[in-house]
Amino acid sequence: MENEMKIKLKVWRQENEKAQGKFEEYDVNTNPDMSFLEMFDVLNEQLITEGKDPVAFDHDCREGICGMCSMVIDGRPHGPKGGITTCQLHMRSFNNGDTISVEPWRANSFPVIKDLSVNRSSFDRIIAAGGFVSVNTGNAVDANSILIPKETADKAFEAATCIGCGACVSACKNASAMLFVGAKVTQLALLPQGQAEREARVVAMVNQMDAEGFGACSNTGACAAECPKEIPLSVIATLNREYMKAKMNGK
Repeated sequence: MENEMKIKLKVWRQENEKAQGKFEEYDVNTNPDMSFLEMFDVLNEQLITEGKDPVAFDHDCREGICGMCSMVIDGRPHGPKGGITTCQLHMRSFNNGDTISVEPWRANSFPVIKDLSVNRSSFDRIIAAGGFVSVNTGNAVDANSILIPKETADKAFEAATCIGCGACVSACKNASAMLFVGAKVTQLALLPQGQAEREARVVAMVNQMDAEGFGACSNTGACAAECPKEIPLSVIATLNREYMKAKMNGK
């Protein structure tokens, strides 16, 4: 293979949520132009050929859009590069002969399904609790029919880029979901369509976040540092303000 790279992987293997997991080591021949997930495809083909159980891992679009790819690579969610997801990480980010450790997200609210695949339905329940607009918005209208200042629109779009991958939770020592919830609350609080349920929304989402067992904000900023979409810490400040206002108004 041209530009062949030999990599040693230390991969977390765990049969299910209740099973005892452990690291297993594999040697993989890969290529600098392969994505990290393509390298795992090669590993799984190798394991299947050997009659062994392939490594379970989450993936879907492989374009940095869906947020499914979730691996802690050498201790960092999504790996050593900033502002990208695991599927956008390429093997040229590593060196020939490297040993790379790969683990699942570590959080009680993200129980392991198998190996590197975790259950993130807790995020879905937080969204279901309030991350929506229930008013009848009708058919699609012209973009300029509801005038929104560009600065406001930009901030709302910035928050809306959150893909719900859970890297923020994995990076936080308290497994807090404040960055995720802050992004969803900020997006809708800034737009006119989100005003009708603004106060009820933030209370419902925070209550569900707590019910799911996510921890309190650690104030270290690790969540924003590891977020592949670079959601700013300011959304957490917005979340706190929105929640305080809602509670003061009796929500």
